[in-house]
Amino acid sequence: MLPALVTVAAEEGHSGGNPLLPAIYDITWSLVCFVIIAFVVWRVALPRIGAVLDKRSAAIEGNIAKADEAQRKAEAALEEYTAQLSAARKEAGEIREGAREDGRKIILEAKETASSEAARLTAQAHTQIEAERQTAFVALRAEVGTLAVDLAGNVIGETLSDDAKAQAVVDRFLADLEASEKAAQ
Repeated sequence: MLPALVTVAAEEGHSGGNPLLPAIYDITWSLVCFVIIAFVVWRVALPRIGAVLDKRSAAIEGNIAKADEAQRKAEAALEEYTAQLSAARKEAGEIREGAREDGRKIILEAKETASSEAARLTAQAHTQIEAERQTAFVALRAEVGTLAVDLAGNVIGETLSDDAKAQAVVDRFLADLEASEKAAQ
């Protein structure tokens, strides 16, 4: 296309000018338009852009400050939570230890109560056994005495009617019997 322009310019009789350079009036009007646009951008657009950038910068700095404050609050809350958790664990340990001690006391009291109750029941059983043994001994002595008197009466062939004398004989016989048992042991 450049060779065609050169050919056209040569035919029209333009001589002496460079077809690649614009005319002076084009440069002048372009320069006037550029200055007006530059002035409008410099006076109107740049202050608005600067205000928007300042506003965004302030907002970003404010958000960073808020984030830092939130971080400090979160760290303080974490420390407080950790302290509360530590105190709660310590308190729970104390409660567990107290419960263990109370459990030991309850067990000891129960053992003591059971031991005293067992001792009381054992003593009561021994007393009852001794009373029953004495009752059986008295009943047996009377029965043995009666049988002995009847047997002696049968051997002799007569009835032993003197109860006091018969009782004395039976008592002496049983005393001799007990003495021989103790000697055997």
